[in-house]
Amino acid sequence: MSVRILALVGSVRAGSHNRQLAEAAVKLAPAGAEVQLFEGLAEIPFYNEDIDVEGAVPAAAVRLREAAGAADALLLFTPEYNGTIPAVLKNAIDWLSRPYGAGAISGKPVAVAGTALGQYGGVWAHDDTRKAVGVAGGKVVEDVKLSIPGSSNRFGSIHPADDAEVAAQLVEIVTRLQGEAGEAAAA
Repeated sequence: MSVRILALVGSVRAGSHNRQLAEAAVKLAPAGAEVQLFEGLAEIPFYNEDIDVEGAVPAAAVRLREAAGAADALLLFTPEYNGTIPAVLKNAIDWLSRPYGAGAISGKPVAVAGTALGQYGGVWAHDDTRKAVGVAGGKVVEDVKLSIPGSSNRFGSIHPADDAEVAAQLVEIVTRLQGEAGEAAAA
């Protein structure tokens, strides 16, 4: 049986290097792991308890929760916007955190990776994302980190899947999530 890993991308820009990283993870997933790239984060309204009630939950939020619920682990790719998490990704985490204590990511292994233009590769956003996911109930795999600096230069003429160093690191991350999900299922 294959381990299902749901990839969420914190950038909705068509040419996003973080989206390209997620595409590379899908393409390079090792045997026994399937990475699914979630489409539609931009369609999900901002979290609001008034609409998070049975019969009123927006269809886009239901799709996100169902996809996360069916996954064994999550892999979040995020750039850094003004030193922190992009709103679209934080909003997704908020929707996945409810109902409190029993959200779709509760207890599931989650890793964070990404790239940004700056010299630190979005490390602040990655740290904030790990914090938000942990508070939301996910089991953050703290020692899995990939923050690639200088995204425009590094990926200006090459797709991340064709960058040997990045490809190897993505395979490592997916393999680690695969193992964490296996351990969680056995527990």
